[in-house]
Amino acid sequence: MSFKAEVLGRYDHAADANKLLYAPLATPLTFRESRRYTVEASGDERACEAFLTRVLSDATSHELHLSEAPVLGGYSFYLDYGMKPGALDLEKEMILTYFKSLENPPFKLEKLKIERRVYLYGAEAPQVAELSDRFVKDIVNPAVHHYTVTAA
Repeated sequence: MSFKAEVLGRYDHAADANKLLYAPLATPLTFRESRRYTVEASGDERACEAFLTRVLSDATSHELHLSEAPVLGGYSFYLDYGMKPGALDLEKEMILTYFKSLENPPFKLEKLKIERRVYLYGAEAPQVAELSDRFVKDIVNPAVHHYTVTAA
């Protein structure tokens, strides 16, 4: 079985996208950020969902969405980026270590991929390619990150 989970801060709001960049943009943009998890597992599906809910989010401050589709709408584009295989990902290591500490779990966690998703708002269609390149250049470290950009 495969799960896609996206975790949003329940009290987060759109913020000025210039804080993500080294130099400010002429066009005012806003952004929201989330964490994306891709999980491959086998065994009890409900137990796996319960594990993901318990480990990936906090019911008070987060919203967990189990869905392939982007949770937020109205974006101009979004940037997904995460650690390349072999790069040290402490969050991933801690989740896997915690899973290994469970006694006889009813499912097997086979693969875990973690990414950050940055939703950007306010860009006009002709600007998206240029602006997305700028965000990739300032956010993504090509030595350790993989990334994808998806336009609206």
